Amino acid sequence: MDNTQPLHIGCAAGFSGDRTDAAAPVVEALIASGRPAVLIFETLAERTLALAQLARRSQPDAGYEPLLDDLLRPVLARCLAHGVRIVSNFGAANPHGAARRIVQLAQELGARAPRIAVVHGDDLSGPQHRGMLAQALGDRMPTEPIASANAYIGAQPIADALRAGADVVVCGRVADPSLVLGPALAHFGWRMDDWDRLARATMAGHLLECGSQVTGGYFADPGYKDVPGLARLGYPIAEIDPDGHCTIAKPAGTGGRIDERTVKEQLLYELHDPAAYLTPDVVADITAARVAQAGPDRVRLEGVRGHARPDTLKVNVCFESGWFAEGEISYAGPRAAERARLAGQVLRERLAGVAPLRIDLIGVASIFEGDDSAWLEGPLPPGVQDVRLRAAWQLPSHADAQRLVREVTALYCAGPAGGGGVRTAMRPRLGTVSCLVPRAAVETGFTMME
Repeated sequence: MDNTQPLHIGCAAGFSGDRTDAAAPVVEALIASGRPAVLIFETLAERTLALAQLARRSQPDAGYEPLLDDLLRPVLARCLAHGVRIVSNFGAANPHGAARRIVQLAQELGARAPRIAVVHGDDLSGPQHRGMLAQALGDRMPTEPIASANAYIGAQPIADALRAGADVVVCGRVADPSLVLGPALAHFGWRMDDWDRLARATMAGHLLECGSQVTGGYFADPGYKDVPGLARLGYPIAEIDPDGHCTIAKPAGTGGRIDERTVKEQLLYELHDPAAYLTPDVVADITAARVAQAGPDRVRLEGVRGHARPDTLKVNVCFESGWFAEGEISYAGPRAAERARLAGQVLRERLAGVAPLRIDLIGVASIFEGDDSAWLEGPLPPGVQDVRLRAAWQLPSHADAQRLVREVTALYCAGPAGGGGVRTAMRPRLGTVSCLVPRAAVETGFTMME
């Protein structure tokens, strides 16, 4: 492969639950470019893995991205036929299960059999890792059963898998930008201490990792930041050059926009320190970065610098944390807010002393209020006629948590007047703690599924 050619990397998902029709236009644009190309799907968030572990407990073949078929079916055959390689973290808690399903899907589509690499090393849930986690967490080590413990591993095993000829690379918890850096490492052959180039490709990955956020989705604010064609957003493509600089674009004919403002917003998204964005691969510094329009819906990013990677890896530990219950009921018309507040006061009195109770008055006080439900006593805005009361709490047992569900339902007839549209829900709750572990204690690699 000519590693002087730019590498084109398209992103077709930014989280688990993203749109499933985004990939086809991206793939067609990658094919039309005639350049070496990779398609990524980013489908994990901090708690997605723990939920996947719980799903696998009840169904051993589950635990990978539930929308895998919907994401891949429209494009898998085209990618295999045209050499567009696929890299994703949709393996979640069961990367081998995801790989097996991709083999089956290729057979169903009549496509050639793909070479699939499964990345390993992120899963630290096993008993052999308990001592290391306990040492790292100290008195924060959960006493409840651990649902998952996963390290944010980096790009090296992805790059190695692609160099070994993988058509598809299935990962669990890798750092989001590593999905882009891995293919860039494999294509350009950079050293693992070429910090500037690694940082530049990492920030290209940061721009891609949330999918359509950078093409206008999370940017849109009508009348202030208008975005055309929001219902048919195009998802982003990064054109990465041999020095790691990138140009962000999107498929022609799709909705959305890419300009300096959308790129700058995404560049700063979830960035704690612009001088030191920590990843498993490199510490990126964007304080001297330059963002410039390079054409219609094309923006160039240059000037990113890099520093040596950290000696530790971040680990998220999720543990069983009882049951979460919530209930909602609506009040409308004159004095709706007053009636909703009275309902909240009734719940607070009847459930007093059991557990902390969160009560929100949606439409009056929910997003901007704290957890103390101070609005139950304070003044209410005048003239509100459309209010939804929400109550929620968390308790160790299902039976205890369910008491809230019963009390909200009872408001139908137990007053105040005019309540309706009750909805209730119960689900297991997961708690999360994070720690840092020595990089040397986490062994990563890949296996090729023949």
